Amino acid sequence: MRRIFSGYAYGPGPRSNCWWDETIPAPDWPVLEGETAADVAIIGGGFTGISAALHLTESGASVVLLEAETPGWGASGRNGGFCCLGGSKLSSGTMRRVFGKPAADTYDASEVAAVNLVKELLEAHAIDADTHSHGETQLAHNEKAARRLSARAEEMRRAGEETDFLSRHQLAEHGLNGSFHAALTTSAGFALNPRKYLFGLAAAAEEAGARLFQNSPAQSVKQAGSGYEIKTNKGRLLASKVVIATNGYSSEDLPKWLAGRYMPAQSTVMVTRVLTEKELRAQGWFSRQMAYDTRNLLHYFRLMPDNRFLFGMRGGLLASPRAEAGIRAKLRQDFEATFPEWRNVETTHCWSGMVCLSRNLVPFIGPVPGHSGLFAGLCYHGNGVAMGSYAGRLLSDLVQGIQPELPYSPAVQKLPRFPFGRARRVLMPPAYAVLGLMD
Repeated sequence: MRRIFSGYAYGPGPRSNCWWDETIPAPDWPVLEGETAADVAIIGGGFTGISAALHLTESGASVVLLEAETPGWGASGRNGGFCCLGGSKLSSGTMRRVFGKPAADTYDASEVAAVNLVKELLEAHAIDADTHSHGETQLAHNEKAARRLSARAEEMRRAGEETDFLSRHQLAEHGLNGSFHAALTTSAGFALNPRKYLFGLAAAAEEAGARLFQNSPAQSVKQAGSGYEIKTNKGRLLASKVVIATNGYSSEDLPKWLAGRYMPAQSTVMVTRVLTEKELRAQGWFSRQMAYDTRNLLHYFRLMPDNRFLFGMRGGLLASPRAEAGIRAKLRQDFEATFPEWRNVETTHCWSGMVCLSRNLVPFIGPVPGHSGLFAGLCYHGNGVAMGSYAGRLLSDLVQGIQPELPYSPAVQKLPRFPFGRARRVLMPPAYAVLGLMD
């Protein structure tokens, strides 16, 4: 594999002490050994890959999925558990200027459809994923941001959308007290345990007939006749179609088309011990809403059903034991600044993982240009629970040659290259510096 971070980023160090690992054991998938064949090969066992596997097998296709590590090892098993609108980092206005109104409107509809899809999958397969939160709340980190939230709330009201805006003096009575200046809640979305959701989805895919393999990294993807040959460390897989679903853990050469077209970026999460009712009241945060602030390098957080508090942030540009210790310390510092009454509440778990960005700041979902039978879904900009699941659903249709009935925007059908090739990470420090100054 040819990846753009050091080996430490893809090893056990960043994900050590992940809370979700303690909430549900991983399924024991076999290792692919010898030669096998399928209609569709899927590389990557996260939300995108598992969703594609489930929907393809339900449609009658034979599917083999290859996970390089153990189930839930990547971002899908260590994210913050926010099933919400998102996937793109473009504002609505910019989306319309760049892609046109029809494509932008279709993309907006796909974000709502993605959240609804996850809800339907949870219900259809009786997956208990500790869901909570009625929509998602954005909190202004300064007065300027509060004015923007107020203006946005007014625009949404004029458009007939359901909104709930709170001024600064209203936050405490709603259990949203912290270093914030206003709040805007949108009705779409909910929080969940991502590992329980992923494994529930995987169990449904297996029951439908998908064959799922762990510790079976794809080492090469080559055309073979009218299909593809995928070699792993111990096996060989032949398939007519291939879906690449590796997101932030992608490789420059699997396939070579991916080189330079995605940007992994680190996100770090911590979880506290169980908070007492007295501690919750002292800080004034007793809401079960999933929330995030208005920073460009945002914080995201929520009080979970067992009264542990989850707090995460974007950031972290280097991958080493020292850099990991530094970003975890910075996360704790930001947590204490945001919720000062919890300065003495211990962090019991802390870990990091890779989200994935695209140059045009929208996901990619579709056929790989110039490679018949090859498809990919990636670059969800930190919102992979809903959009990754949705990408898998769309890809299942596209692989079968079916025009998706669900919204499928032209905006997500191109994946341009970043400048500087494998050295493209040089773009991140100045970009983060500018975003930090803006915050």
